Amino acid sequence: MTQPLSLRLTGAQVLHPDGLCEGALAMTDGALTDTAARDVDASGYMILPGIIDLHGDGFEHHMAPRRGAQTDPMLGLRAVEAELAANGITTAVLAQFFSWEGGMRGPDFAEALIAATGQYASALDLRIQLRFELSLLEDFDRVKALIARENIGYVVLNDHLNHEALAAGKRPPRLVGQALKSGRSPEDHMALLTRLHQQTPAALAALPDLTAWMTGRGVKIGSHDDATAERRAQFRAMGAAIAEFPETRTAAEAAKTAGDPVIMGAPNVVRGGSHDGKIAAADLIADGLVDALVSDYHYPAPHRAALALWGGGMALQDAWALISSGPAKVMGWSDRGTLAVGKRADLVVMHARTRRIEGVFAAGRPAYLSGAFATRLIGG
Repeated sequence: MTQPLSLRLTGAQVLHPDGLCEGALAMTDGALTDTAARDVDASGYMILPGIIDLHGDGFEHHMAPRRGAQTDPMLGLRAVEAELAANGITTAVLAQFFSWEGGMRGPDFAEALIAATGQYASALDLRIQLRFELSLLEDFDRVKALIARENIGYVVLNDHLNHEALAAGKRPPRLVGQALKSGRSPEDHMALLTRLHQQTPAALAALPDLTAWMTGRGVKIGSHDDATAERRAQFRAMGAAIAEFPETRTAAEAAKTAGDPVIMGAPNVVRGGSHDGKIAAADLIADGLVDALVSDYHYPAPHRAALALWGGGMALQDAWALISSGPAKVMGWSDRGTLAVGKRADLVVMHARTRRIEGVFAAGRPAYLSGAFATRLIGG
């Protein structure tokens, strides 16, 4: 891994909590400082805080370029790191399923990827969010062992079973495709889903003991796709204090009223709405109901969403906070998220006219360089 640089970027527009102002930004030994050993001309560029992505599963494309063609997790992580860096993400939380879906979303792959991530020497800060399907009652102890062994600090509770269809004895949509991905026959997959549906009440009854154990270890817990205020309250009572992708305004408002951070997907903003007809993130943002935007399935989405919000009339510092200081506050990370002396030197260098990212530094190390900025840095 490269050593942190000692640089002062001069003549740029630097984004602070009160807006852009022309000035210089220095970094030494991985932190933002007042002085540095070397000046680099950054005129014509904006310098923004590094992006903190609290939920991204775009890495799956690199782990299996084709269905069933899983690659070595270490090789996949190398490609993931490159894509993250090129899109300004300096802290990336890989959202890895622990699910009945099998394949790359099954328990075996989860354990393999998480172990590989712990061993991978990345220029970025790579972390894990474990997306646990709560109906897997028989795997509660396995999940506890995984969290303890890999020191996982963030768990989100999922329930992707189609309970309505299963309760009616019907095949859920996309069952055949799911079965093929999991390596099961459609009949075996249907039998598994039926069993998990039937044991979900028992799993929910046992869940508070599991979440209490997690909370005792300092694990942050969230719930995914809450559709009602009652569902949000149910998970909050279990210690799941983060509302990830609430499906309705009612659920988002209930979360904010209770003081729960709300996370939404940046692709929702970029697209102008949800791809499956749920609440539009931009509407919630306009009403102050969103604390953080995340990449979800597309790593370019966070910076594109922030720029789109800026273009729509939102102050840049407020739009960019949704992908920097906002996520840092959600997780309680005080060492990053803003460009202040003493913080980690996590920053994005963006061309002021083209809005193209040409430089990314993570803890003072160059993680991505391109264009004229690369020439200035290397040739200066």
